[in-house]
Amino acid sequence: MLLAIPKEEILERQEKFYTYLQSKQVDCAVLFSVTDIFYLTGFHFYPTERPIAFFIDDKQGTHLFLPALEHEHAESFAYVDYVHSYPEYPGLQHPMEYLKNVLQRLRFAGKKVGYDAIGYGSPMGYKGPILKDLLQAEYISISGVIQEMRAVKSFNEIELIKESCRWGNLAHRLLQKYSKQGLSEIEITSKATTEATMAMIETLGPAYKPHGRTAYALFRGQIGEMSAFPHAVTQNLVLKKGDTLVTGAAGEVWGYHSELERTMFVQEASKEQEKYFNIMYEAQEVAFQAIKPGAACSDVEHAVQTYFKDAGVSHLVQHHTGHAIGLLGHEAPFFDLGDETIMEPGMVFTVEPGIYVRGLGGFRHSDTVLVTEKGMEMLTYYPRDLASLICH
Repeated sequence: MLLAIPKEEILERQEKFYTYLQSKQVDCAVLFSVTDIFYLTGFHFYPTERPIAFFIDDKQGTHLFLPALEHEHAESFAYVDYVHSYPEYPGLQHPMEYLKNVLQRLRFAGKKVGYDAIGYGSPMGYKGPILKDLLQAEYISISGVIQEMRAVKSFNEIELIKESCRWGNLAHRLLQKYSKQGLSEIEITSKATTEATMAMIETLGPAYKPHGRTAYALFRGQIGEMSAFPHAVTQNLVLKKGDTLVTGAAGEVWGYHSELERTMFVQEASKEQEKYFNIMYEAQEVAFQAIKPGAACSDVEHAVQTYFKDAGVSHLVQHHTGHAIGLLGHEAPFFDLGDETIMEPGMVFTVEPGIYVRGLGGFRHSDTVLVTEKGMEMLTYYPRDLASLICH
């Protein structure tokens, strides 16, 4: 059973990145993105005010720059040639001054240096100089390059996402099982999440590394009338008969995400709830039919928006139809009218057209799908029909 990306694939990613730099006549590069550093090195860490960077020199040497408290951690788990560290932030000498010394020693000065961000950034109190203030060089933005590399998933990445889907399915099954009138959302989600997580770690064993969240299931506050807010937050609401519930469940595997969401009802659904549920359900079917290699992401959104317009519910739509998913819960490209990205086999998306009726509730399923050579493959497999989604 695959539970991690093998070293060989990580090194292939670095090779592909270096080849890209050569094609653009960029000598070397510095990256600050947490997700991209993990993608290129296999080193998972918790970002704080302490700067961390990945860089690649003009001899194709790979480097990690990080605080001393991460040094041994990186030497044990990062697939890089060199690890450099500094004492602490802010320190008597700022960490970026240490970075400047390392880059000068590696002869980055005067070179064409690619960068994803012009300096490190963090909401945790970080302040510091940008690269251009540290080192004289010709700086070239390569922002988004690794994100584009991440768009088409490898066989191994898809296997990890499929494993994530399996545990999301279990977590959601438990969520529905425990969703009863009179119970609070926190009680229900805590019980389902804990039980699914225990099953996950007992089944997968010590080789399993979440590098994120383990199995979980939630409502995120989308209960009853509050479900009409697409991104509500937990309210500690108590379920009532007839409530509309919008759910979410997944389980991360070596950092890889999936997304499973369903619209459920407590004991019964009214005719009005059934009406909007069916419209949402058909909108998702329309999206599935539009997903195929060679088509633009915007084509999917256009098909769904046309359906919503014909159904007379365009005024109830608040977001686009979906987004790519992988190491992040939301990645580019997007099923949006403004995204002309051409779909390719190996891309993984969520499909989640939704409609939101004030005073009644929200109606949204989300499924994780894979673009294939001929069309698409459903990776999530929880029941989608109304009868299966009544919580008794």
